[in-house]
Amino acid sequence: MPTVNVYNMEGKVCGEVALSDKIFAAEINNAAVHSVVRAYLLNQRQGTQSTLTRSEVSGGGRKPWRQKGTGRARQGSTRSPQWVHGGIALGPKPRTYRISINKKLKRVALFSALTSKVAANELIVVDNIALDSYKTKNMVNFLNAINVDGKAMIVTLDVNEFVVGSAANIPGVITAPVNTINVYDILKYDKMVIAKDALAKLEEVYA
Repeated sequence: MPTVNVYNMEGKVCGEVALSDKIFAAEINNAAVHSVVRAYLLNQRQGTQSTLTRSEVSGGGRKPWRQKGTGRARQGSTRSPQWVHGGIALGPKPRTYRISINKKLKRVALFSALTSKVAANELIVVDNIALDSYKTKNMVNFLNAINVDGKAMIVTLDVNEFVVGSAANIPGVITAPVNTINVYDILKYDKMVIAKDALAKLEEVYA
């Protein structure tokens, strides 16, 4: 059972917490992680791209020249794909890219991502993440105190408006309630900073 230190917002160690083997010491399944991340990215696509076919481009109703006798290639419309200002042949049309992943595979991928964070010492547990005002400087000082530089994801139990607002202007830092975390974000950000109560909720749901 892996254990990690628990820090306060001043960066001092204030205890230890034992992590669930099922969640944080699972066998890493790279295939499951790949499938879930791919599905997440595809499901973010709007699929609204569209081009005009020859039937949708305005104009081109008249045959540009007679069929025979001019020495030129026969043409039926100036809106055929080979013409400038013509329609697009085989262009993209609105479609859905959505694919579904079953819950069991999502869970395997989540456990794999969390296990990789613990193995790489990129999971930081904080006793309580709370601010009493919108102050970016306070959030920067907190992250510096726990030696977080670069991209980081701050996970809290619920939406804390002061924490969200204070982190909003820091490049590469996002905040998320524990019930919204996903494999893509866990892997994308270098550090995962999680409140102790959010960690307990995560283990309660999955362990």
